[in-house]
Amino acid sequence: MSPTPAASSAVPGMRRNMVTICAMTATIMQALDTTIANVALPYMQGTLSASQDQINWVLTSYIVAAAIMTAPVGWIANRFGRKRVFIICSAGFTIASVMCGLAQDINQMVLFRLLQGMFGAALVPLSQAVMLDSYALHERAKAMSIWGMGVMMGPIMGPSLGAWLTETYSWHWVFFVNIPFGIVTVAGLMVFMDETKKNLELRFDWFGFAALAVGIGSLQIALDRGEQLGWLESNEIIIEFVVAVVGFYYFFAHSFTTEKPFIQFAIFTDRNFVGGCVFMTVMGLVLYSTMALSSPYLQNVIGYPIITAGVLLASRGCGTFVAMMLVGRMMRFIEARTLIIAGLGLTGLSLFYMTGWTDQTGVPEIVTISIIQGFGFGLVFVPLSTVAFLTLPNHLRTDGTSMLTLLRNVASSIGISVVIAQLTEGGRRTYAVLSEHINPFNQSLQMPDVRGLIDLNSDSGRALADVVVTAQAQIIAFARDYQLVMFFILGSIPLAIIVGSTKVALRAQSANPADAAEHAAVMD
Repeated sequence: MSPTPAASSAVPGMRRNMVTICAMTATIMQALDTTIANVALPYMQGTLSASQDQINWVLTSYIVAAAIMTAPVGWIANRFGRKRVFIICSAGFTIASVMCGLAQDINQMVLFRLLQGMFGAALVPLSQAVMLDSYALHERAKAMSIWGMGVMMGPIMGPSLGAWLTETYSWHWVFFVNIPFGIVTVAGLMVFMDETKKNLELRFDWFGFAALAVGIGSLQIALDRGEQLGWLESNEIIIEFVVAVVGFYYFFAHSFTTEKPFIQFAIFTDRNFVGGCVFMTVMGLVLYSTMALSSPYLQNVIGYPIITAGVLLASRGCGTFVAMMLVGRMMRFIEARTLIIAGLGLTGLSLFYMTGWTDQTGVPEIVTISIIQGFGFGLVFVPLSTVAFLTLPNHLRTDGTSMLTLLRNVASSIGISVVIAQLTEGGRRTYAVLSEHINPFNQSLQMPDVRGLIDLNSDSGRALADVVVTAQAQIIAFARDYQLVMFFILGSIPLAIIVGSTKVALRAQSANPADAAEHAAVMD
């Protein structure tokens, strides 16, 4: 028997409101931790006496553990009950966060971050499944707007909050900040959430899980360490890619030939869910890659302090917040795929303007473009999160949320790795081209005003020329990265045809007597 939500879960009232708050605190807690620790790494490195390579495992261990454990969330929730799993994972994540803050050396830190990633993997998919079950059909867009605020704004606000906590207090507080969220989540879930039915007959596909874990783990490690090791110039990266390919091969070969595969591939027979998967992959790649570029651009190219850069980046979160407040109502009158196209178009437009940014770009332009980009993200995220589950059967919902989270995480790793590799290599190539023109035969350098500042016959002049060329190479490299992401966004717009008509789906829902009342509410 497949698990079904409690009958009262969609009834408005205090119980539903409290479950919503708990789902949101769990989402924010996990989403923050994907980025909040990044800015504290240099401080951790000194305290924990770790090398540069060792301290990077603070991030890698969390990412790998979360990626591997996201896949079995659906099976675990179906087998043991969603409420029990949600409470255990929330409590485990909170305890692991405290242990990270108390770590005395790098070995303890990596171990506790592994635990944090393992428990945290279930928080986002379970919170989304709970939100979907807690709201009636005609309120799903509103529910996904609320839930999406935590998922989207967590990574955006993480660096700012992490920087403020680290500079004001210490790096330990980037982990201790999870304590109040964890307490509220666990206490609220224990009191207000209803348990789903358990399927005690489910058996775990150990071979399928092991093969998928090897594939995902190897891929994540290769993507995370590839840039610093030189990608395919490193034997370690080559081996990790080979292991990843072998793991994925055995996973798919096994899954398509066994009666009860580890992942229920029935979820991919739903057209709307497949469309949701496609655009969740796009959003994961674009959201995290632009975030990985924007912060170093503001700090290293323009020269803003980390706190100022964080405040400017928060303007993107403001745009996302406004869009999510509006899009739930807009979906009553506008097709989801139309909103997705509009959101992608706005995001592409913002990236086009970002290709023209320089070290002289002013705050008003940065804030305006960031708000537009954030608004575009919000227009895409809520409709795709809603339409992905519009026609998916209830008993496949937890598996579906787990798959969407897994795809977003993998896509974000790929996106960050690609843009950082492109930025590093692009800056190096551009510097080589520009530096060829820094010679005594360049008449521009012989102009009196220029020669007064950059005299190639003096050490200070050559040093200043190197600084100028390096800065210009970085600006050009960032522009090409933004251009790459822009082309990816524009190329994904035609894929909106995969998403079915929201109105047609609602009419199909109304054909089911159980959903007649909900459909009537939608039509009103």
